[in-house]
Amino acid sequence: MSTTLSETDLAQRVLELVGSGVEAEVVVERAALALTRFANSYVHQNVADESTTIRLRLHADGRTATTSTTVLDGLDDLVRRTLESMRLAPADPTWPGLAPPSPVTFGGNVDEETAAASPDDRASRVRAFVDQAAGMDTAGYCRTASTRAVYANSAGQHVSGTKTSAAMDGIARTATSDGLARLAAVRIADLDGAVLGARAAAKARSGENPVELPPGRYEVVLEPTAVADVLQMLAVYGFNAKMVLDRQSFLELGKAQFDPSVTVVEDATAPDSTAIPFDVEGTPRQRVVLVDGGVSAAVVHDRRTAARAGGDARSTGHAIPGGASFGAIPSSLRLLPTGGPAPVEVEGPAADSSVAALVAGVERGLLVTDNHYTRVLDPRTLVVTGLTRNGVWLIEDGLVTTPVRNFRFTQSYPQALQPGAVLGIGSRAVELPGPWSEAGFIAPALRLASWNYTGGASG
Repeated sequence: MSTTLSETDLAQRVLELVGSGVEAEVVVERAALALTRFANSYVHQNVADESTTIRLRLHADGRTATTSTTVLDGLDDLVRRTLESMRLAPADPTWPGLAPPSPVTFGGNVDEETAAASPDDRASRVRAFVDQAAGMDTAGYCRTASTRAVYANSAGQHVSGTKTSAAMDGIARTATSDGLARLAAVRIADLDGAVLGARAAAKARSGENPVELPPGRYEVVLEPTAVADVLQMLAVYGFNAKMVLDRQSFLELGKAQFDPSVTVVEDATAPDSTAIPFDVEGTPRQRVVLVDGGVSAAVVHDRRTAARAGGDARSTGHAIPGGASFGAIPSSLRLLPTGGPAPVEVEGPAADSSVAALVAGVERGLLVTDNHYTRVLDPRTLVVTGLTRNGVWLIEDGLVTTPVRNFRFTQSYPQALQPGAVLGIGSRAVELPGPWSEAGFIAPALRLASWNYTGGASG
């Protein structure tokens, strides 16, 4: 019978089964994900999945337990298991209490065409991508997703929201080079397979037969695809209130730790956001200015970190599952673009006019498409190691001249963005697919004074 219930009905049914005397919250999420993958320039997989997940958290007598299920006819068992787990759980002295009633004024960004997208809709974009590669091998995916979520708790909070997202990520390949194009959006109509395919193909052709350069510090222009990795690391290890409270973050609120041109905003209510408008604790997501003109201004909180911080701290609506041990994470992080230099139209690897405008100001440096396989070596200083990927070129006198073999880098991300280190920010930001629930990062290109490359193809 429960399989016919709405998300709201399911949430209320679970709360009824829990009964009184226990603090209870339930999240019901119905998600549909469809993926069309291609390799060797043909579609080799088309999959679609629809699921409903119910997550229940209970607290009583100083103990907390969380369980989840996708078995909608097993609600009684879900409640029983959670109650038993709670009784056996260790004490939870940092329990912050349930979210009080607070309405969500924004229901999420939804596009019906994306929610109803067919395999043909995705395959047509793959075909356009492949056609632009003109015989080069291509690989990648096009995906569409929609999610409806409902939160309810025994304190009277009840909110709901919906979102859609679409993304395309593909490479074109020659014998000696790869070219990348990647984009995410609320609407599938904003994904143009031909434009992305042409960009990937141009990069692949321009990257053929790369030369090896010695390791060292280079001025760089990071394309948005590489900047997204920088934002991801800042989100997890920098703007996370728990990391700051644990003194594991570089962030010092009120200090000018970034270049004055840098403003970073978390905003799930923006028209291009692909995030649900509330978190797993039922708190509406707030717009938070994290870096304001170079000054570290704020962090994102869940209810536990807000209670721990004290004072005027409040949850900003960024709790995640498992947040008691990991903290709050931004859901729609963006580096704001600037006026930037005037767009410059060029062909080749910097065909994006916003990127080309930054390249035009570089006397000698590198154009970098992507940071790959990045890992944190020291969270306190946010020193990260990783590899370049999918295209690196030498810039000389404002022109992209020579393809370069991949580097390994070891770089403090905050240091790369410190006052005086940011020489330019692109005039156009784009959304790139993210690793968490299809929510991505919105990034322009960046021109930085120095990036530390510690190894090349020869070691």
